[in-house]
Amino acid sequence: MIAAIIAAAGSGERFGASIPKALIQLGDRTLIEHAVSAISSVADQIIVTAPAGYKKEIQTLVGDGITVVTGGATRSESVRIGLSKVSAGAEYVLIHDAARALASPDLAKRVVASLKNGDVAVIPGLAQTDTVKIVDENGIVSSTPDRAAMRRVQTPQGFTYELISQAHAQSGEATDDAALVESLGKPVRVIEGEERAIKITTPADMATALQFLGKSTNFKSGVGVDAHHFEAGRELWLAGLLWPDQDGVEGHSDGDVAAHAICDALFAASGLGDLGSNFGTNKPEYKGASGTTLLKETLALVEKSGYAISHVSVQVIGNRPKIGSRRAEAIATLSQALGGAEVALLATTTDGMGLTGEGKGIAAIASALIYSK
Repeated sequence: MIAAIIAAAGSGERFGASIPKALIQLGDRTLIEHAVSAISSVADQIIVTAPAGYKKEIQTLVGDGITVVTGGATRSESVRIGLSKVSAGAEYVLIHDAARALASPDLAKRVVASLKNGDVAVIPGLAQTDTVKIVDENGIVSSTPDRAAMRRVQTPQGFTYELISQAHAQSGEATDDAALVESLGKPVRVIEGEERAIKITTPADMATALQFLGKSTNFKSGVGVDAHHFEAGRELWLAGLLWPDQDGVEGHSDGDVAAHAICDALFAASGLGDLGSNFGTNKPEYKGASGTTLLKETLALVEKSGYAISHVSVQVIGNRPKIGSRRAEAIATLSQALGGAEVALLATTTDGMGLTGEGKGIAAIASALIYSK
């Protein structure tokens, strides 16, 4: 029996997203769905370690036939949690990173074949093409290792169940599981890896991954603006959040100028009209609709037209409310409504000039960058 553990508990912080990296869309599927697809043809049991709070969402994506558990604070801790769920009778264990979502099923098959051929630990790797320097604490080069003997290590990595269980029981933290096996003095076989099994850590990595999928990275941008007068007695919704004890604004929906400006920027970039043509007063179903609802609807329209969102930036213009105290919460809310897209939120005033400066209303300007899927 072959079990597979997919480490998917990473936060996505380096990627710039406010949702876990495993949930970021790559083409027509999320990273975790790609990773499961790569491993499912060889594994009898698949265990996914999910970020805290996202177990249910990931379970929905991967289906009931896969075990989803909440991961730990570190990658090694997450793998140990996964190992504790491996069914009795497992002979081999594959350990894969959701961030290496484009590793092919063939790579997993070759790892398994090497294990069945007698190896106790097998990892894919690629030759090092750059010259590498070892530097001391002062930034001075101390040596130049021979790159001919160096390999850039990938996943999935394969082990006998007995060995990897022993390695994790006796060792601490490591950037990859093979290092724990090495610490026991056991041999680790390196087989040829794949260029497509890149680790997706940054938006630039995502662009490279899209090329492996045969997708064009044609980028388009758009700008959107929205403004409303304040209206006493209405709730104030701004950047997806309710701001208690503040007068709201007039409007057909909830009047969230930040969300509305983002919608218009996305419509401009994708050539899909504007806020009025998509959610205007002639469409009663959107009366009173929240800003996040409109963002989700806009995302669906943008994706249907063949695009994905790379980044949005919105600047709120007004004397109140003060955005700074809830900036992180607002960014997380907007990003989640936009499927995990990177969001920047800024605020400014107009020094007493005009609608916003005189305190009569609030406005927002947004820009959006999208790319063809």
